[in-house]
Amino acid sequence: MPGDLLDLKIERIVPRGFGLGFAEGSTIFVPLAAAGDVVRVRIAEAKKRTAFAEIIDVVEPSPDRITPPCPHFGVCGGCDFQQLSYHAQLAAKVGIIRDSLRRIGGIVYEAEIDIIPSPNEFGYRSRARWHADAEDELIGYYARNSHDIIDVRTCPILTAPLEATLLSLKRSAPWGKLTGDTSEIEAAEDGGTISLYSRNIGESPDEIATNVHGIEFAYSARTFFQGNRSLIPTLIDLAIDGMSGTDALDLYSGVGLFSLPLAARFERVTGVEANAESIRFAKQNKARAGLANVTFVRHEVGHYLAEYSGSSPDLVLFDPPRSGAYVETIRHLARIRPSLISYVSCDPAILARDLAILSSYSIAKITAVDLFPQTHHVETVVRLELR
Repeated sequence: MPGDLLDLKIERIVPRGFGLGFAEGSTIFVPLAAAGDVVRVRIAEAKKRTAFAEIIDVVEPSPDRITPPCPHFGVCGGCDFQQLSYHAQLAAKVGIIRDSLRRIGGIVYEAEIDIIPSPNEFGYRSRARWHADAEDELIGYYARNSHDIIDVRTCPILTAPLEATLLSLKRSAPWGKLTGDTSEIEAAEDGGTISLYSRNIGESPDEIATNVHGIEFAYSARTFFQGNRSLIPTLIDLAIDGMSGTDALDLYSGVGLFSLPLAARFERVTGVEANAESIRFAKQNKARAGLANVTFVRHEVGHYLAEYSGSSPDLVLFDPPRSGAYVETIRHLARIRPSLISYVSCDPAILARDLAILSSYSIAKITAVDLFPQTHHVETVVRLELR
């Protein structure tokens, strides 16, 4: 029952980053735990033989447990793995991928899943979304399981220039323009140059740029771009390694992060993206790179695939947002029968769901990339071959 206290051992870390334990015939999910912990928990929510609980006390800490360096850990809704050593974080993420494949996709993948660690465990994040409360003049992140704003004093996962920007905004935000209960502020940084955007303020964000594999990618805080710069070259290499041919489709192509490198390997590359600002930057990046064999199309990906009547492409690079693609979009993808699919996913549960639908493909390789240290999130690159 809610409010009950229980002692239990955390057996492993499962999807969404919960610790999994068992007590009194129930399966208990516990956030901020470490595999091997013995913890005293208070039941927060109970459903038949499943319950969610909060740690009251760590009775016996796991060897994987460390002291989180952030003073806001446990209250802030951002990092939920700071209690784990970095080695344990990586192992937990591989376990989460396997668990999702098995439980959601019905897929038993026997081969090794390599995970590429981040060169920086902290100070790596060059993108952030902050929330602002104009009435109380607060800027920070949402609290765990809440829309209350934590007025953060420090954020150790941010790059130094982005953390300095956060602290500066707290001192000099244009509070008069940040109307409503809460406002969102998108922030991006590269090489010390900052781009900020909020719909409440309405001003155009500054353009920033980064160079990857000799290609310059311009973007802004208003567009999506990967937030761990140190791993972007590795992510590109994993997604397109060894692939070549005539036609490639890059779906959810953003500002061209995969489309432009693909141009050196395929005769024709088509990038499909719904966001107008991303398409504008993609075309700008293409022109700057002097690539004539890349075309960008502004279209919702599901509709594009539903209307697709061309020959089967050699490759589809599929990189949907964290919320995933609609199931019908995955069915349309299967229908056009590309020879290869390179699926880049940031949610193992949605990945597993989609791989079950793409049953006409065999899994050639799965590699994880730790773009998000100190959180349960993990990027996964899956190479699929048409059977």
